[in-house]
Amino acid sequence: MGKSEKGPAKTNAARLLDKAGIEYSLVPYEVDESNLAADHVAEELGEDINCVFKTLVLNGERSGHFVCVIPGNMEVDLKAAARVAGAKKADLIPMKELLPLTGYIRGGCSPIGMKKPFPTFFHSTINNFDRVYVSAGVRGLQFCISPADLIAYTGGTVADIATYLVNS
Repeated sequence: MGKSEKGPAKTNAARLLDKAGIEYSLVPYEVDESNLAADHVAEELGEDINCVFKTLVLNGERSGHFVCVIPGNMEVDLKAAARVAGAKKADLIPMKELLPLTGYIRGGCSPIGMKKPFPTFFHSTINNFDRVYVSAGVRGLQFCISPADLIAYTGGTVADIATYLVNS
């Protein structure tokens, strides 16, 4: 079961993991509304950016919506993501569609507990870690969870779907 001691309030995503008997911890961090980037989250957590994953929602031509969970220092490779999702091409959904589609807002989108299940793809580096961080469904709160449990719970697929961000 989830470990929350007397910590942060449980999110719907946390309740779903509890119900499934999956172990995780809830890790709060200070939110900066002007900087919702994953590198800020990693810095606040005091963690390696490579193990702090962000959740992106894409729409594939012919395949419909799907989810990509990638390291915070990477960007989704639209061609590779489309290929693994069985789409001709794919694009990130417009920000205004995120909340109605998933129930989550930017900076608080979790791969767990979206309004409906979507095919979910995790970048292959997720298997390099014993524990990874993903949003717990609200800004300011992350799950620390085993990648194997996260992938199994979401029915996810591991693939090379991202490339490193180029510093400008």
